[in-house]
Amino acid sequence: MANDEEIYHGTYSYKTDIGRVRKSNEDQAIVLMNSQDEIFMAVCDGMGGAMKGDVASKLAIDTLSAAFKKKKRYSSHYWDKSWFRRVCKTINHKIYTMGDHASQSDDPKKNGMGTTMVAVLISPGHMLVANIGDSRAYRLKNRKLEQLTEDQTYVAYLVRAGKITPEAAMTHPDRHVLMNALGIYPSLSISLKDYEYHGETIMLCSDGLYNNLEENEIANILSTDERSDQKVMTLIATANHAGGSDNIGIALWECITHD
Repeated sequence: MANDEEIYHGTYSYKTDIGRVRKSNEDQAIVLMNSQDEIFMAVCDGMGGAMKGDVASKLAIDTLSAAFKKKKRYSSHYWDKSWFRRVCKTINHKIYTMGDHASQSDDPKKNGMGTTMVAVLISPGHMLVANIGDSRAYRLKNRKLEQLTEDQTYVAYLVRAGKITPEAAMTHPDRHVLMNALGIYPSLSISLKDYEYHGETIMLCSDGLYNNLEENEIANILSTDERSDQKVMTLIATANHAGGSDNIGIALWECITHD
């Protein structure tokens, strides 16, 4: 186990892009650091198109950012999990209430809006990954990508149940159907996973990236000597060149040294 004095120094970048097909950008991304030697990253992919998915994703990112800035120092895995649940419960209630009220008001476009969320909290020697929906968290180790989250989609469920192959999932007509998202249901379901952390590169992204690029292509770009912001720009440009079928949201953290 890492000791509590393990501190990380690194660089980061985050950016979203409308892609080449969508008429609006509903992705949001953020990377933050605090005085407690913690790193917080998040990507949200709004749902609903005209139904204000961009409002839902921005509300989620803004609430997460504000909560992180007020967060107390890491004390235990349990405490951080409780913090994530409390914040996400607040976000879920805000979006659900906004959408529910919209169905009874003069703004029906907000009815049914929601957002995915993937977030990572890095504390000394420890990493907590939170996931709602199908945005993903990856860890780069030895120039290979390791997916840290499971997609909460109908097709991913079929793959895990052995009903279809991963290859069939890539072209399945229901591959974009989510089984979970923030703001869709009155109650919240969130996946939280603990990992040890020892300075690995961490990348979060929306499905607009991984649906347009193979994992080995992403790994190759992340393994170059470019700056973090250049890598993010290259990932977006390459995904757009491959079709740009959706909005793209990326948050990248690269550790330079750790004490």
